[in-house]
Amino acid sequence: MKTEHTNKIPEGDCLPSVLADRGIRPTRQRLALASVLFGGGHKHVTAEQIVMALHKRKARVSLATVYNNLHHFTQVGLLREIAVDQTCTYFDTNTTIHGHYFDEVNGALYDIPDEALTMINLPQPPQGRKIKRVDITIRLSKAEG
Repeated sequence: MKTEHTNKIPEGDCLPSVLADRGIRPTRQRLALASVLFGGGHKHVTAEQIVMALHKRKARVSLATVYNNLHHFTQVGLLREIAVDQTCTYFDTNTTIHGHYFDEVNGALYDIPDEALTMINLPQPPQGRKIKRVDITIRLSKAEG
């Protein structure tokens, strides 16, 4: 499953254009959210982590607003949503096709290196359906011994 990590969102002054090009009105709150998300390379973040980062920047944004905008960003292809269980969802700024490790010990999500994962023999989908994407999350625990 070889992919190129080329979907980096431009930072800084380009953010209003990036949002507007996807049909998102670049409000002050959305620009603050986009700055946290897309500043400094690809990342895996929860809504709660985003709220904490925004509060450190003195931005006043509610958790509900962050969730709504994260889902909106996901719908227009700026983010990829990774549900690791029923209570924890990460948002990935790398929207290319790739797998993840989820470390159950520290709750962190990591990219699986492209060269480490190969998919073969995917099943045929039912008639009238197509495979939209394949999500692979490998769960890690502490090694015994």
